[in-house]
Parts: sequence; C-alpha cells; structure tokens
Amino acid sequence: MNYCSTCGHPVEQRIPAGDNRHRFVCPNCKTIHYQNPRIVAGTVPVWENRILLCRRAIEPRHGYWTLPAGFMENSETTIEAAVRETLEEALAEVTIEGLYTIIHVPHIDQVHMFYRASITNGHFGAGEESLESALFTIDEIPWDELSFPTVRRTLEHFVADIQSDAYPIRISDIRHSIRR
Repeated sequence: MNYCSTCGHPVEQRIPAGDNRHRFVCPNCKTIHYQNPRIVAGTVPVWENRILLCRRAIEPRHGYWTLPAGFMENSETTIEAAVRETLEEALAEVTIEGLYTIIHVPHIDQVHMFYRASITNGHFGAGEESLESALFTIDEIPWDELSFPTVRRTLEHFVADIQSDAYPIRISDIRHSIRR
C-alpha cells in the first residue's frame, strides 16, 4: 500500500499506539489500514461416489487439478461463496452437507474452508476459470497433478474418512517460510 484510501496521502508503516503489529498508517488523516487474511471457500462435490475436480485455466497452477474454490466476496457467507465458486468453476449445483476442512495458510494470509457437498443433478462442466472438469473415483484422483497443498490435504482426509463413513471437521495449518 502506498497511499491512503481515505485521503490520498502517502502512508507509512509503523506500529500504532495500543497495537503490536506493523500497519499502514496515514500520517495526514491518522487512518489505520488493517490488512486481514482472505478466506478461500470451496467444496468437495460428489456425484455417485465420485469427486468432481476442475483443471485450472488460470494462474497460479494453470493446468493442475483442484477442488472448486475461490475467494469469498463481501456480503456473502462462506457457504454462499463455496456454492457460488462451485457453480462458477464447475457449472455444478450442489447441496452443502457440512463444513469439512479449515486450513490456515498464514504465510500467504489465507484461510481455506472446504465443505462436503453433493451435486444435485449430475450436471457439471468447465466454467471460465477451468479448462475442464471431471469426476474421479478415489483410485483415479490425479495426486501428482493437484494444484495446492490445501486441496491435497482435504482430499487425503476425504479418502481416509470414506472408509469409516464419518466426516469430522478437520482443522490444520500449512506453514512455510514467512514471505515478508
């Protein structure tokens, strides 16, 4: 951030009084600009015991397989975001069955939330951000071509939980070196 979105004056980075983290602060109007983690919401969509994956048509990880997911928009819930992203990326309508994974990714300021979901009518396709979408049995999941560690972890849990037919909420972290 270079300029204050309130008054347009150049900002500086410092720890405001009463805080413990560096923030962008406008020395002119005194506005403190907080930057908070972004939420990625998505689904593990299933149709007839097969999981729907999308091959990414955008960077990062163009050409790799992913669960349908994306950034939550303002004025929507995480469930609404997950349903919207599944429709946008895989052209699939889903019924949410429950929260499944929450994965904190602090080194990129993100929290990924995946919901278990059923495809409502068996229809799916490739949205604008997908090259293609396809249904995979657990034995067919393209493990070496998955896009992100959060997708891999969610699918690993899902494959393990299919055996017991119990799907607890799984909360974990993926940490890498700090990029700041």
